[in-house]
Amino acid sequence: MNIRFVEPLLVALLFVVPLALWLSRGKGGRIAYSSIRQLQQVAKSRNLHPRLLLLLLRGLALCLMILALARPQAGKSYSERNSEGVDIMLAMDTSGSMQALDFKLEGKPVDRLSVVKKVVSEFIEKRPNDRMGLVVFGEESFIQCPITWNHGLLQNFLKEVAIGMAGDATAIGSAIGVSVNRMKDLKAKSRVIILLTDGRSNAGRISPQKAAELAKTFGIKIYTIGIGTNGKAPFLVEDMFGPRYVYQEVDIDEDTLKEIAKLTDGLYFRATDTDKLGEIYGEIDKLETSEVTLKEYTEYEELYHWLLLPGLLLLLLEIVLAHTLLRKIP
Repeated sequence: MNIRFVEPLLVALLFVVPLALWLSRGKGGRIAYSSIRQLQQVAKSRNLHPRLLLLLLRGLALCLMILALARPQAGKSYSERNSEGVDIMLAMDTSGSMQALDFKLEGKPVDRLSVVKKVVSEFIEKRPNDRMGLVVFGEESFIQCPITWNHGLLQNFLKEVAIGMAGDATAIGSAIGVSVNRMKDLKAKSRVIILLTDGRSNAGRISPQKAAELAKTFGIKIYTIGIGTNGKAPFLVEDMFGPRYVYQEVDIDEDTLKEIAKLTDGLYFRATDTDKLGEIYGEIDKLETSEVTLKEYTEYEELYHWLLLPGLLLLLLEIVLAHTLLRKIP
């Protein structure tokens, strides 16, 4: 809540109140006595003079009425958001090959999916004005989270993503098909699929090329990301001798990923480490900008009556006391 004074200069009159009280303090009445010798022997009281209460009441009354004259107001701010954002579907590979330990977080080897989830989470946080959804794919492909403004809900669904939840194979065409089916009727100024995989399409009923042509028909752009180190990647396996590392050749179908991106006017990226993956999502963030217009307005409510009424009551109380209990001898 915002507080303001319509006439702020009048607040300066508060500094005049002490002077006004000093000038109106009065000298009190006098009575003639034949002798005041006995009164002089009475010890002087250290208590506050009762008539100072009248000055205090008058001072408070003046302060309240001055503040009332300055017209205090309380306002509540409202904002209205007009967003021409981007609808983004995040398509993530959860096949068994995402278990490869060729990426690092805080200097420790971790599986590919853990790094992807962290980087994607940061990407979501940077785009509060866009609707986003999540598709996971392996042998099958399905919507993990539909397109939504609720990024908190999306983040919760992202946390639940696990390796193998859609099977161990890789159905890139199906992932694109499911994403396009959910996005084809949306009215956003730009519709984008960010597809991340570490392998080549070896499952699904539709080829990646056919799915990409379908995306192009509906004006949906696809950014493709190939993830994985060059050469062989380490996997942690357990056998009769306990856990051990085995190395397998990285098998990313970069030609197909490039073809998908080119066909839909998107781009292809290759991430070989955690920093590079973060840079890729940062670059996509810059490429797909959102237009947001914010309208802010404030409603103010008058508060002067909350000050004027107590001020008048204090002034009335001062007058009553001055003519009764604290009456001055003339």
